[in-house]
Amino acid sequence: MQGPEAKALFSVTGMTCSACAGSVEKAVKRLPGIKDAVVDVLNHRGQVIFCPSFVNEEKIRETIEDVGFGATLITEEINESSNRVCKFSIQGLTCISCTTTLEYSLQALHGVQKTLVSPINGEVGVHYNPRILTYNDILQAINDIGFEAILINTGHEDKSKVQLQIDGVLQTENMIKLITNSLESLPGIQDMNFEPEFKKLSITYEPDLSGPRDFIKIIESLGSFKAMVFPEEKVRDFHREEEIKKYYRSVLCSLLFTIPVFLMSMVFMYLPKIKHGLDTKVVNMLNIGEILRWILSSPVQFIIGRRFYIGSYKALRRGSANMDVLIALGTNAAYFYSFYSLLRAALSPSFISTDFFETSSMLITFILLGKYLEILAKGKTSEAIEKLIDLAPQTAVLLTLDSEGNVLDEKEIDSKLIQKNDVLKIVPGAKVACDGFVLWGQSHVNESMITGESRPVKKWKGDTVIGGTLNENGVLHIKATKVGSESALAQIVRLVESAQMAKAPVQKFADRISEFFVPLVILVSFSTWLAWFLAGKLNGYPKSWIPSSMDSFELALQFGISVMVIACPCALGLATPTAVMVGTGVGASQGVLIKGGQALESTHKVNCIVFDKTGTLTIGKPEVVNRRLLKEMSLSEFHEMVAAVEVNSEHPLAKAIVEYAKRFRQDEANNVWPEARGFRSITGKGVIAFVRNKEVLVGNKSLMLDHNVRIPLNGHGVFAEIEESAQTGVLVSIDRELVGVIAISDPLKPGAREVISILKSMKVKSIVVTGDNWGTANAIAKEVGIDTVIAEAKPEHKAEKVRELQAAGNVVAMVGDGINDAPALMAADVGMAIGAGTDIAIEAADIVLMKSNLEDVITAIDLSRKTFFRIRLNYIWALGYNALSIPVAAGAFFPLGGFRLPPWIAGGAMAASSVSVVCSSLLLKNYRRPKVFNNNIEIEEIVIK
Repeated sequence: MQGPEAKALFSVTGMTCSACAGSVEKAVKRLPGIKDAVVDVLNHRGQVIFCPSFVNEEKIRETIEDVGFGATLITEEINESSNRVCKFSIQGLTCISCTTTLEYSLQALHGVQKTLVSPINGEVGVHYNPRILTYNDILQAINDIGFEAILINTGHEDKSKVQLQIDGVLQTENMIKLITNSLESLPGIQDMNFEPEFKKLSITYEPDLSGPRDFIKIIESLGSFKAMVFPEEKVRDFHREEEIKKYYRSVLCSLLFTIPVFLMSMVFMYLPKIKHGLDTKVVNMLNIGEILRWILSSPVQFIIGRRFYIGSYKALRRGSANMDVLIALGTNAAYFYSFYSLLRAALSPSFISTDFFETSSMLITFILLGKYLEILAKGKTSEAIEKLIDLAPQTAVLLTLDSEGNVLDEKEIDSKLIQKNDVLKIVPGAKVACDGFVLWGQSHVNESMITGESRPVKKWKGDTVIGGTLNENGVLHIKATKVGSESALAQIVRLVESAQMAKAPVQKFADRISEFFVPLVILVSFSTWLAWFLAGKLNGYPKSWIPSSMDSFELALQFGISVMVIACPCALGLATPTAVMVGTGVGASQGVLIKGGQALESTHKVNCIVFDKTGTLTIGKPEVVNRRLLKEMSLSEFHEMVAAVEVNSEHPLAKAIVEYAKRFRQDEANNVWPEARGFRSITGKGVIAFVRNKEVLVGNKSLMLDHNVRIPLNGHGVFAEIEESAQTGVLVSIDRELVGVIAISDPLKPGAREVISILKSMKVKSIVVTGDNWGTANAIAKEVGIDTVIAEAKPEHKAEKVRELQAAGNVVAMVGDGINDAPALMAADVGMAIGAGTDIAIEAADIVLMKSNLEDVITAIDLSRKTFFRIRLNYIWALGYNALSIPVAAGAFFPLGGFRLPPWIAGGAMAASSVSVVCSSLLLKNYRRPKVFNNNIEIEEIVIK
C-alpha cells in the first residue's frame, strides 16, 4: 500500500518462540491501515509500518497486549518524517549475497525505516528519519560496508527539485560557497548539494516562492559561470553506459589474451610443426608453450580479473561470501596449481608438468562475457520508465503577458525550467508542457497516454490539462499549477520506480538461500575434490578413466573447480526482481499502476473481489431522471428547498440534484440558493438543514426512520418502482413530512457485465458492497450478473465485510473510487482504486487503474498471475540448473562414458544461467491483456514465443 507512512517500534515481552512472533504479526496485520509488521523474537522487538490516517500507535500496542504479550512503545525511534527517501547508485552489487548484505547492514542503522535494494538498476532507496541521520551519513555507511555509492536523490520528495550543471571555474571551495550563498538569498530554498564529479548542483525548493530560472539567473549573474538543466536520468544513463563500456573493454582485452592460450592448449597440439615448437625445452622440463601460456594468462588473472579479488576482499571483510569469492577461489586454484607445476618442471629434469592456465583465463573471460550480456538484458527491463519520461516535451513556449492579459513576448525554454504560475502557449500537435489550467483558447486534447481515454477531450477556459498529453487542433494558453516533481507524470514515474524497487515477499525465499549458498558451494566443491583425490589414491576407479594429459590429483582439481564456478547465486537473485520490474512496467504501459512486489504477489492470489457501485460499476456521473411530489407544492419551491441543502454537500448525488434544480429557477440571473442553517451530513444516510425556518431532510429511508418521518403507502410504491428501474431514490421531507421522491440514474460502465463474466471464468467471486439502498443495489447487481449484494453499508461496514471475507479464507480485492472506500481499500489484501477517484482512495490502494476502466481489474489479476508464473519458472530454472549442473560438474556422469565439464565450460554455463533468467523475465513484455470479442467471452492467452 502507498500513501503517508509512519513507523513504530515496540519492545514486546513474553515471546518464547517464532510461533509467538507469528501470532503478534498476524494480529497486528489485521488492523486497518497496517502496511507491514515484523517481530524479532530474539531482540524482543516489533516494527510496524502503518498509515496514521487509519490507526495509531496506541491501538497497535493494545492489539499486541490483547494477544497476550507485553508491549512498550519505543518513542525515540518513532518516525517523525515519512517522506524522505534518498537514492544511491551502487557499484559492486554482483549477486544476491551482496544485495542481502547491503540491505541488512543499512536496515541496522539507527533512523533507517526501510531499505529497498534493486540488483537490476544497481540502486538502493533508503527511507530514513531526517531528524536522526542525513543522507550523507547513509552514503558514508554504504562506503564503509564496502560498496561505492553515488547520490542520486537527496530525499525531499515532498518538495520540488532541480539539478543544474554549472560550467566554469569550480576548483576552489570559495567558488562553490559563493554560488550557494548567493542562492540562499532566494526565498524557498530548502536544500543544496554539490557533486564536483559532474559539476552538478541539486536544489530543493518551494515552487510557490522560487524556481529554476531564478537559480540560473543568480548563478550566471556572478559572471564566470554558465548554468543549465542537468536531468537526473543522465546520472543513471551515465553509470549504466560506463558499466557497459567497462565490461565490453574487459571482455575484449580478456579475449585478446585468452584466445592464444586456448589455441595453444586445445588446437595447436594437433598441428605437429607448431606443437614441436611449443614443446621445445627451455629449462629442464619447462617448455616454451608453458611459458607463453603463463605470460598470457597472468594479465587476465591479476589485471582483468582484479575486480574479483576486490569484490572477494570486500565481501569477506563484511563477513559474507558472494559470487566473487567463488570465482576467485576457482581461478586461483587453477592458476596457482599451474604455476606450481611450471616451477617444478623448471627445477626438475624428470617432472612432466600439466597446466590449467587456459582454465583460469577462459573462466574469467566467459564470466565477464556473461555479465556484459546480463547488463545489456537488464537495461531493457526498465524501458517502461524511460517511455513515461519521454512523454514530457523537451521544450515549452513561455509567454509574457501584460496586466490585461495581452501577449507581450514569447520564447522557447527547456521544459524543466517551467515555474509555477508561468503562462505557456500550446500549439496544435504539441504536447502539454506541465499540469495547469486553460487561460485562453479552446481545443481537443488527447489524454490517452495518461488516462487511457481514447477520444480527445474538449478543453476551454478553466479546464485542467495534464502534462505529457497531446494538443490536437487549437491553440491554448495555460497557467502552470504543478511543475517538476509535483506533476501527475512525475508522480506516476516515481510510483513506478518505487514499485520496481519494492521487494516481493517471495524474494525472501531467495534471500534465505543466499545466506548459506556460497559457503555450501565451497564445502561441496572441496568435498568433490577430496572424494575424487582419495578415490584416485586408493585405486577407487580404473586408471584408464584418467585423461592422458593429467593425473588423479589434477582430475580431482578440475572437478572441484567446475563445481565451484558452475554454482552461482546470481540467477536465483535475479529471478524475482527482473520479473517484478518487467511486470510493473508492462502494467504501467497499460494504465495499471501496481505499487510494488507485495501488491503484485497478493493480486495473483485474489479469489474474491468486492466492488463499490457508484463510480466503479457505474459511470459515476449521476443524473436526476424524475421526481415525484407527494404533497401539493410548486416544483420551483420543492427544488429550491432541496438544492439549498444539497449545495453544501460534496456527494455526487447532491451535485446531480443541485444541477437539476437549476432548471426550475424563477430568476435565472440569481445564482444564490436560500441560506441553509444548521447543516449536517450523516454518513451513509443523507443531509439535514433548516431552510426558511423549515427542517429539510434529504436522504434514504434510514434517515427518515431515524427522524420519525412516516413514509406513506404511495411513497413506498414510488420508491419501490424507482429501485426496480436500477435507479437511486432520494426521499425529501419538510418539517418531518415526506413531500417527494427524486429518482437518480447512474448508468453502468460499458463492459461491466462482460468483466464480471470473465472474472467468473477466472474463478474469482464478485460481490457488491455499496452505501446505496437495497433496491438499487440489487437491480445493478442483477444487471451485471453479481449474486451477492450488501447495501446501505457505511464506510466502516465495508471494511468489516472485507475482514469477514478474509476470515473465511478468501484473498480479497476491493475496487472503489471514493473517500468512503478508503478504509475497505486499506483492509483488503489488494486495494484497487479507480484512477478518476479521489486522492485518498488512490493513496490507500495497492493498484491504481488509471483509465478508470473495469477491464483493467482483469488486466491487473491476469498480469500478476502471468508475472508470478514467470517468477516460478525463473526459480525452477535457477534452482533446477544448480540441482542438475552441480552433479554433472562433480563428475557424477564421468564413470558412464568419461563425460565431464571442464571448468571454463562450467563458467560459461554459469554466466548463461543469469542471462537466461533475465531473458525469461523479458518475455513478459509480450503480454497481451484479456479481451472481449463480439460480446462473447474469450480470454486471450499469452503466447510466449
